[in-house]
Amino acid sequence: MVMEGILSDIVRVLVPAAAAFILGMALTPVLTHYLYKYKAWKKTPGKIAYDGKAAEEFNRLHVDNEVRAPRMGGIVVWGSVLLTILSLSFLTNTFDSILSLQLDFLSRNQTWIPLAALMVGALAGLFDDLLVIQPGAEGMPLRLRLLIVLIMSTFIGWWFWDKLDVVAVNIPFGAPLEIGFLIVPFFVLVSLALYASGVIDGIDGLSGGVFASIFASYTIIAFVQEQIDLAAFSAAIVGGLLAFLWFNIPPARFYMSDTGTMGLTLAIGTIAFMTDNLGGGVGIAVLPIIGFLLVATVASDILQLIWKKVLGRKLFRIAPLHHHFEAIGWPGPKVVMRYWVLSVVFAFAGVILAIAAISS
Repeated sequence: MVMEGILSDIVRVLVPAAAAFILGMALTPVLTHYLYKYKAWKKTPGKIAYDGKAAEEFNRLHVDNEVRAPRMGGIVVWGSVLLTILSLSFLTNTFDSILSLQLDFLSRNQTWIPLAALMVGALAGLFDDLLVIQPGAEGMPLRLRLLIVLIMSTFIGWWFWDKLDVVAVNIPFGAPLEIGFLIVPFFVLVSLALYASGVIDGIDGLSGGVFASIFASYTIIAFVQEQIDLAAFSAAIVGGLLAFLWFNIPPARFYMSDTGTMGLTLAIGTIAFMTDNLGGGVGIAVLPIIGFLLVATVASDILQLIWKKVLGRKLFRIAPLHHHFEAIGWPGPKVVMRYWVLSVVFAFAGVILAIAAISS
């Protein structure tokens, strides 16, 4: 009976992943038709650095690519996840034979919050993308995007604290760290840091592979915690990411852009907190390990700014770090493949630590 229950749970997790992949593959030809028809790419190529000057090194490497393929490829990811949720919910509630499989993973206690984070971030990013593709436009100001992340993460953080009574962060092999109301600003800081890591979407195929490893890790962690609906939700995102990645490997048919990265980074933070004290695990503590490449991306940007401010020169040829490797001569596919390898390594390390902490 125990084995049957485990097998049933595995099916409940794998079916959404497969469904999201299939739906994403079916959605892409339709989406790309309209993206190319309406020329949904940045009309004025080039990037401005944080100091207000032209990012010469970046423009040398990528100025032509910005008008080669359309933005908004992230629609494939969240669109396939949303279609999967709606389809499985409809099938489960329509056919009695499917009802017994319990494939409907939309639940108030596990998936409403991460789904809301994904969709709010995705729609805000979509609005930004729609502005970016206008002639002479630069998209939403950074302060406005940060404000959206701030408002959304404050609400979710408050929900964790007030509605779910999350007041502590679990420490691997140690006692939980009680922080009370500080869980709210802590979640906000984590969300802002993750949003900043969205700049990893900079080389064909890079972000898709890295994000897929991260969500696959939390699929396993949530499954071990018996949060099956949350595991199914994370697995569905993996399926959508793999469909996106199929069309994003060099040369990319489209770019993920803000509608993908904004929603995904907000969802990562929410799932990490769901798999921490609330789920009896250490989802927050292992986040810097599982998402180490995101950490490295943000850290390289911060270090570059500090070096230029304090020492008057650059630490890297170009930040974030993956572009530095391009600037010193690594071909884009070499950077991507090595990032994929590292993302899997760090994912394994984080999952092993998370499971060991649960078992101790």
